[in-house]
Amino acid sequence: MCRYVALIPARGASKAIPGKNLRPVAGQPLIAWAVAAAAACRALDPVYVATDSGEIRRAVESLGIAGVVVVDRRPETATDEATTESVMADFLVRHCPRDATHLVLIQATSPLLEARHLSEGLRRLESSGADSLVSVCRQKRFLWRAQGDAAVPVNYDPTCRPRRQDFAGYLVENGAFYISSVAGLTTSHCRLHGKIALYEMEPETYVEIDEPADLALVESLLLGRRRARGAEQGGAGAPARAVPGVRSRSVRARGAPLAVREER
Repeated sequence: MCRYVALIPARGASKAIPGKNLRPVAGQPLIAWAVAAAAACRALDPVYVATDSGEIRRAVESLGIAGVVVVDRRPETATDEATTESVMADFLVRHCPRDATHLVLIQATSPLLEARHLSEGLRRLESSGADSLVSVCRQKRFLWRAQGDAAVPVNYDPTCRPRRQDFAGYLVENGAFYISSVAGLTTSHCRLHGKIALYEMEPETYVEIDEPADLALVESLLLGRRRARGAEQGGAGAPARAVPGVRSRSVRARGAPLAVREER
């Protein structure tokens, strides 16, 4: 039987956006969106946040979400040069439950992630018989590359330009989550290994928070999603501190309670 454990790496330093993981986005610190989505996915047990920052630790613990455990992240895995795989490897050695079969890596820079995405991704992994999985989204852009002084089309023929509705586009990693088998990760030292499956998310999830301008864009998307779901339900929108898309239950938080919504 599979046991899925979630890992959310969250380092304190960020060059492009200082204090990125604690920056407010649609009424919550950025890190809270990923934590709430993971905690609401019933298949993940437990959810770990690995950080080198006492401030991030306190912020996550103040959410009061059951099943979320904050663990230390070694300083050498939190440098600008450190790879995410180094965090995963350290976690496997020092914190991962011995009976875990899979590690679900969730990135805090993708706050559009919801519990339903994680649940569907896990089902996709199991149904495909894959060893690992990557979340992707579809982009319909015409790509070019430079070849000397000339330009060469990559994914279409300019003499037969397809209409958007007839163009399949291409799939790109959106950075939201990855699923790795513990055995495959241990031997390959790579989050994606063996037979790899894809889980396709909505096109807007292409946006990750890497630059300051991304904060406003993602917040706009989150608030738009909230308003749309509120209209569907005949109300003014989801509570200001709710993560949309799943059923609410109250948990302790600093100030007003954070409504962590369980997947349907």
